[in-house]
Amino acid sequence: MDKEGFVLFHDKKIYYKMINTRFMTGDNPFIVFLHEGLGSSEQWKDFPALLSGKAGCPALLYDRLGYGKSESIDKLFDKNFMHYEAFKVLPALLEKLKITGKLVLVGHSDGGTIALLFAARHPEKVAGVITEADHVICEKNTVEGINNIVKNYEHGKLKEKLYKYHKEKTDALFYGWSGFWLSDTAASWNIKEHLSEIKTPVLSVQGKDDKYGSVKQLILKLKLIKSPINIIFLDNCGHIPHFEQKEIVLNKMKNFIFEIINN
Repeated sequence: MDKEGFVLFHDKKIYYKMINTRFMTGDNPFIVFLHEGLGSSEQWKDFPALLSGKAGCPALLYDRLGYGKSESIDKLFDKNFMHYEAFKVLPALLEKLKITGKLVLVGHSDGGTIALLFAARHPEKVAGVITEADHVICEKNTVEGINNIVKNYEHGKLKEKLYKYHKEKTDALFYGWSGFWLSDTAASWNIKEHLSEIKTPVLSVQGKDDKYGSVKQLILKLKLIKSPINIIFLDNCGHIPHFEQKEIVLNKMKNFIFEIINN
């Protein structure tokens, strides 16, 4: 049975959904899915239900403030917006939902960066981290890719697609998010100082055709994360591995979670 609703964070409503709650009676970790920079809980489609079902773990999805079904806020994006989510919002959400056991964080793009930051700050809470197409640094192709997204938003069909999920928040979300990544501040942004603080196993997935990050993202994690890290660099795959190479990614993630459960 699934469960959904809202919790308050500083008087703002955050939408959440728990799935495969039948597994909550066991000792397996809780999987927390963290969506991408223009994403939401619904944009994961069926992937969370498939992964948590195969792994035998309950799972949590939620919409960050300003996204999806959660309330909008005046200020969304600055150089610390992912830090704030990892250090302030997510811990408060978990506390309000009384999720106290170990976690496996599964984050896509910005969500993957948030997962790494949370694991660095709260190693005692995390059993493992899975990231897809996450950002450790801002690269030249990150900026080029987002410039192309802006063109698609203003002249293509992206705005219409995003409006389906974010409704009246869409413009503020899009221009706030893209505005940060295209700013002078973002050019020097990175989370390298936090990677050495991660103490749990990491699985990092990236497509070789990702338009928003190069192999440098993987190399930096290999160099700076001191805990065990497994890298998957996928052929014929861009920025959304869990859609573009769904079966491969699903099985790799499931096996990673099994290893955590059995060790």
